[in-house]
Amino acid sequence: MRLSLYELSMKSKIRSLIADYRIITWIYLLFALGASVQCILLGSKTIQYEEFTYEHYNYNNYIIFKSSFQHLKEGKNLYKRYPQEHQDFFKYTPTFAVFFGIFSILPNWAGLSLWTFINCFILLLAIYSLPQLNQYQKGLILIICLIEAMTSMQNQQSNLLIAGLLILSFSLLERKKYLIATLCIVSSTFIKLFGIFGIVLFLFYPQKWKLAFYSIFWTLLVFSIPLFYINLEQYRFLIHSYGNLLSDDYAISYGFSVMGWLHSWLGIELDKNFIILIGAGTFLVPLIQVKKYNHYTFRLLTLSSLLIWLVIFNHRAESATYIIAMTGVSIWLILSRKSKINILLFVNAFILTSLSPTDIFPASLRDEFVRPYVLKAFPCILIWFKIIFDMVFEERRQRKVKPLPQIKVKKQSLLTLYVGISLHLYILAENTFKSLQ
Repeated sequence: MRLSLYELSMKSKIRSLIADYRIITWIYLLFALGASVQCILLGSKTIQYEEFTYEHYNYNNYIIFKSSFQHLKEGKNLYKRYPQEHQDFFKYTPTFAVFFGIFSILPNWAGLSLWTFINCFILLLAIYSLPQLNQYQKGLILIICLIEAMTSMQNQQSNLLIAGLLILSFSLLERKKYLIATLCIVSSTFIKLFGIFGIVLFLFYPQKWKLAFYSIFWTLLVFSIPLFYINLEQYRFLIHSYGNLLSDDYAISYGFSVMGWLHSWLGIELDKNFIILIGAGTFLVPLIQVKKYNHYTFRLLTLSSLLIWLVIFNHRAESATYIIAMTGVSIWLILSRKSKINILLFVNAFILTSLSPTDIFPASLRDEFVRPYVLKAFPCILIWFKIIFDMVFEERRQRKVKPLPQIKVKKQSLLTLYVGISLHLYILAENTFKSLQ
């Protein structure tokens, strides 16, 4: 397909804009500021709990995090409900509560903004630290993740931080900076426990004894931090209480996960541990190919697979959690062939995973199909299996992909409208990727 000089010029300008880290950084910082301002301006809302009525801020998650440090200092149980202060439970480690002591001295508007900017900065730092990718590829990853990043920031979640720490650990391992790399993985684990699976990346690097030693060292150090504020007996009580909370939570939830998808589509209620075990076994299958460990693309695809796996096999995965998975999807997209199947998978992930929680997406489709049938998770599940397939059966021949003919879809229903938009986005994405490469 021939392009006019004007089209070539526009594509060149778009490419240069995406490749400019300063522009991407400012976009993210502005989105972070916008998310903070929005949360603050929304004010408070009335919550009914049992026979009582409470006024809670709309930035509820931040208040949960901030209150945890005060509760820790006062010797309270971190893992019980405090309806007079906030909704829901604190579901993080005591170490994370200590970390939020920094924010407890700040007014809410300043602390919330700082928390959002920290999340944003760590993800930017992590993506731009990835070796062997050019600035355009890094910028494209961040642009693709922008909507999911905004969703997480609007919910004051720590998911950008988790994604950033795991990616940063990979970049540091690639540079043999083992001390800081292990700190990133241990830190992510003490924020959300599933961060511990980042240790699978150790398989690719020499001096595993050093990686193990550093990991144990950081674990003991970070684990002991709450002891500056509480005694050992209280710490044991909190750990026990934390375990009970996670156990109860595990039993009642499916989330936007493989387990939730199987339950909503097929009515299957298999043991969650069994499904996770199958998922872990499937994740490890490509890693049998030890000879491929020397290939950077294979290692980066493993990181991509890990980021998606952590979410789709997480029974507590929420909409805001999918910034972690979509970061993995974006890395896969950069590395993959721009074949019809890959572009189609990405377009559906962009629509169903990223756009479905937004006001751009029809509310009736979201309420009647996306949420009940866990469609937010479904494209990421498919992409994860495609990554595993590609890692095992590496394709050696690159074939040219012709664009599909445009199809006119009548507006008979919202479902046919979705199909039409998907097809047109597929054609647009395919042509764009071919021309920008």
